Amino acid sequence: MSKTSVEIDRDILDAASTILGTSTLRETIDAALHEVVDAHRRIELVAMLAEEGRFDSDAVERAWGGR
Repeated sequence: MSKTSVEIDRDILDAASTILGTSTLRETIDAALHEVVDAHRRIELVAMLAEEGRFDSDAVERAWGGR
């Protein structure tokens, strides 16, 4: 873990804290960074599933007792 000194826009920090449900600067920064990484991973997953032949929606239907 490293210690860094940065200037932070208090308005955006307060908005992020409200959205993330955090109460301290450290919690807000950590949660925001995790959200960025998680969002990127979700985008990558959607892109992967959108590849031709990568996802068989018919197999999903059959697995859950459909058709």
